[in-house]
Amino acid sequence: MEKHEQIKQTENFVHNELTGEASGHDWWHIYRVTKLAKKMAVVEEADLFICEMAALLHDIADEKLNDSEEAGLKKVEDWLNEINVEEKDITHIMEIIASMSFKGGGQPPVRTLEGKVVQDADRLDALGAIGIARTFTFGGAKGNIIYDPSVKPREGMSKEEYQKRDNTAVNHFYEKLLKLKDLMNTSYGKQLAEARHHFMEQFLDHFYKEWEGER
Repeated sequence: MEKHEQIKQTENFVHNELTGEASGHDWWHIYRVTKLAKKMAVVEEADLFICEMAALLHDIADEKLNDSEEAGLKKVEDWLNEINVEEKDITHIMEIIASMSFKGGGQPPVRTLEGKVVQDADRLDALGAIGIARTFTFGGAKGNIIYDPSVKPREGMSKEEYQKRDNTAVNHFYEKLLKLKDLMNTSYGKQLAEARHHFMEQFLDHFYKEWEGER
C-alpha cells in the first residue's frame, strides 16, 4: 500500500474513533495538530510521513481514552500493522506516541526531530484561543468547576497526581499550559508558542478582573 493511501485510511480510522469525543481530544484536535505538524515538518525538514502519521494517531493511544496506556499503544500498533506500514516506520511512530505526553512534566525529551515536531504541534493546540476553549471543555467533561480562589495550583506533581485532574479549570493554566512555551523543541514551535502564550496571559488578566467585578 502506498504511503498516501496509508495516510488516507488512517484519517478515516481516527475520524471514526474520535468524532464526538467530548473532552477536547476529538477529531478536530487531531485535524489541527496534523495540519500544524505537516507545516512544521516542512519548516524543520523532518520526515513528513512520520510526522503526519504520528500526529493522526497520537490520541488513539491516550490512556484517558483507553483502559490503559498499554492498551492504547497496542491499538495503534495493531492498526499500523493492519495497513502494512514498514517496520522501521512503525517503530519510529510508536516511539513518538509513547514519549510525547506531558503527564505532569518531567518526562524525558523526545529523541527524534519528528518526535519534536509532533510534540510541539500537540502542545501548541493546548495554547492560545483553542487551548483556552479546550481547557474549559475538558474541565466540564471531568466535572471540575471553573475557579475557586481558595484552591491553589499544584506544583511538582507525579504522573498519578496530574492525571487525577480533580482541580479547577483555571488552575490547569498554571499546572500545565503556561509551562509549555518554555518546553517547545523547535524554533518554529517556539515562535508560534510565544504569541499563544501571551494571549492566554491576557485572558487570565481579564478573567480575574471580571471575577472581582472590576471590568
